[in-house]
Amino acid sequence: MTGSTSQPPAAPVSAPAGMGPRTAAVLVFGASAAVLVVEIVALRLLAPYLGLTLETSTMVIGVALGAIALGSWAGGWYADRVDPRRLLGPALAISGVIVAFTPLLMRATAEWSPPLLFLVAAGTIIVPGALLSAVTPLVTKVRLTTIAETGTVVGRLSSIGTVGAIVGTVVTGFVLISHLPVSGILLGLGGLLVLGGVVMEWHGRRRRSAAALALVVAAGLGSGVAPGGCDAETRYHCVEVLADPERQGGRTLVLDGLRHSYVDIDDPTHLEFEYVRAIAAVTDAFFGPGEALDAYHLGGGGLTFPRYLEETRPGTRSVVSEIDGGVVDIDRQLLGPDFGGGIEVRVEDGRLGLRELDGNSRDLVVGDAFGGVSVPWHLTTRRAMTDVHRVLDDDGVYAANLIDHGDLAFARAKVATMLEVFEHVAVVGEPSTVDVDSADREGGNIVVVGSDRPLDPTAIESALDARDTEWTAIAGDDVATWVGDAQVLTDDHAPVDQLLQPYDFTS
Repeated sequence: MTGSTSQPPAAPVSAPAGMGPRTAAVLVFGASAAVLVVEIVALRLLAPYLGLTLETSTMVIGVALGAIALGSWAGGWYADRVDPRRLLGPALAISGVIVAFTPLLMRATAEWSPPLLFLVAAGTIIVPGALLSAVTPLVTKVRLTTIAETGTVVGRLSSIGTVGAIVGTVVTGFVLISHLPVSGILLGLGGLLVLGGVVMEWHGRRRRSAAALALVVAAGLGSGVAPGGCDAETRYHCVEVLADPERQGGRTLVLDGLRHSYVDIDDPTHLEFEYVRAIAAVTDAFFGPGEALDAYHLGGGGLTFPRYLEETRPGTRSVVSEIDGGVVDIDRQLLGPDFGGGIEVRVEDGRLGLRELDGNSRDLVVGDAFGGVSVPWHLTTRRAMTDVHRVLDDDGVYAANLIDHGDLAFARAKVATMLEVFEHVAVVGEPSTVDVDSADREGGNIVVVGSDRPLDPTAIESALDARDTEWTAIAGDDVATWVGDAQVLTDDHAPVDQLLQPYDFTS
């Protein structure tokens, strides 16, 4: 007779107890949310120095995901070897101190040693990101008491962590950045994390450790404030308005460290930037002197050109789509009298604003929207150009400002796209930039023009000369030669950031 033996019941997993489900949920939820807050705000901190580009966003997201992976692995490894409760307080507190000092570290590095900025930025994301991501496996180990409930505990805490990450993302993007400076967000978050570490140490009866952490937060966080040089921090930009020492009414609007607009609050007809004078010259070449226009502006900035049109062409009606309401507020507060009358500013995305306009309703469309030095990709595509073409009347003109360098891959792709929509296209810029035979193009600002009526480069150059602008213009076959085999940009494929040549931020 073959005997059988029964297996003894599974023994409980040896794990420390003493943490309730609510405490566990709060820790996992809060730590996961904090990781996403740090990731999103890091993009805002880096934008003035590295630009708000696809590469910058990809770098920050990649580093943050790496930190999450590292923290999850390390947290699980240590949880099996050390009492997890002894690690939770220090993990929260150390990450909190680093988060609070992140604005100071990044901005100081950007000013004193720019080449090190990438490494410092990566460190300020990786260290707190890994420590905070370790919280979930540490808490999971504390909450596991039997093998029978492993799936339930792991699944519940994983879902809570995911919800925390979602809430951190939404609250940061829609609430915090709209109402608080980024330095204030990180300082407040750092303080909360250190406070959480103090509470965990105190609850674990490690009173000396808790007292030491309290001293750190009291002494350190105050010196962690790094307001930066912004006059205002909007949802999209660090905004400064700089007075021109050589012109009493001159003001320069600086967004994320880059000059975007120049406004003379005493004389709206003064156009400081050469590309704005070029757009004015294009307007003069195709519309009679003083003729009132129905204009639409993709991007507002300091509203330099809408103000100019209102002053020089009485009766002109301009509709402006500016995505950043904070910039519009700065326009009203610091860049001259409250605009009104012929200028209507709509806080909206330009692509969506185009769709709201009636067909054949505009004499002039001006494109001057930028994220850093790049035109937002969705405003460059064939579909976007088709929308521009739709709102223009039969003799309407589209004039857009671009920035590119090197072999002008982006600018040539933009013009190639316009050639598929408009019957006539002209390119206006520095002679070396638009010279079809030049092998050494300097790049910089370029104004591209599209219309269904013929564009006479001679008329544009005469208007440029009248404004003491040493730019030149090409049209017709010269534009086709200049474009070469450049790709057409579509909603399905518009690699603007990759085509755009590196910008020299030291100039």
